Amino acid sequence: MCTSFMGELMTATHNFGVAPTRGTSAADTFKAALYLASATINASTTVYTATGEVSGSGYAAGGVAVTNATPPTATNSSATAGVAFFTPSASLTYTTVTLATAFDTVLIYNSSQSNKAVSVHTFGSQTITAGTFTLTMPSNTTTTALLRLSTT
Repeated sequence: MCTSFMGELMTATHNFGVAPTRGTSAADTFKAALYLASATINASTTVYTATGEVSGSGYAAGGVAVTNATPPTATNSSATAGVAFFTPSASLTYTTVTLATAFDTVLIYNSSQSNKAVSVHTFGSQTITAGTFTLTMPSNTTTTALLRLSTT
């Protein structure tokens, strides 16, 4: 999770919900951009940047839209601490792309809120030629969700 994102949660900057919470008519739009293995994208990243982003046939700068049909969930019980969690409702899929330079990072960011960074996720170094690259999302549970906040 990006450090700036954690602070922005306290100011209601990001709306992952399907029901508006800030008086807007819709949830925010989130995107996922891919970055080269040589790029410096990490928890200190505050906004989407094109610097170090992959480029190639079929890849649009800024990445793909994150499907956000499942609102965040929060749980609490006497046996466990409270946990809030969210996972995109569909895998991140980049279709018919050729990315010849090694990449290993995805940045999820809020394009509705000045491209503010949400989280950075790394995976093994990849290249792809005229194919589909898919990042499969984990189950949306308290222990495996893509984004998790805990009171412990």
